[in-house]
Amino acid sequence: MSTLEKVRTLITELSPTEKAQALQWLRHDLENEFPGIEQTPGVSGGEPCLVRTRIPVWLLVQARKLGSSDMQILQAYPSLRTEDLTNAWTYYEARQAEIEQQIAEHEMA
Repeated sequence: MSTLEKVRTLITELSPTEKAQALQWLRHDLENEFPGIEQTPGVSGGEPCLVRTRIPVWLLVQARKLGSSDMQILQAYPSLRTEDLTNAWTYYEARQAEIEQQIAEHEMA
């Protein structure tokens, strides 16, 4: 039995809630999305930002590089949650070159 056939068999055994979760995982994997991060044309130059905010990931990464702790960043941005920073750091790890480029562009501006 192929892996795909095994998956099909397992899917029929899932509850509707479990199927929805599996669908989200699959969508995330296919779209290479990151939870809590969005890119919207016209918002912060289309750069990846934390959802519900206009705070770009590069800004938080740069703050951290300059010595700010997570606690200091959360104090500076009271609307942020620890989860938001975790999402930003995960995005940075996966797309480090992109974020480094954005930092460099903003430093030159």
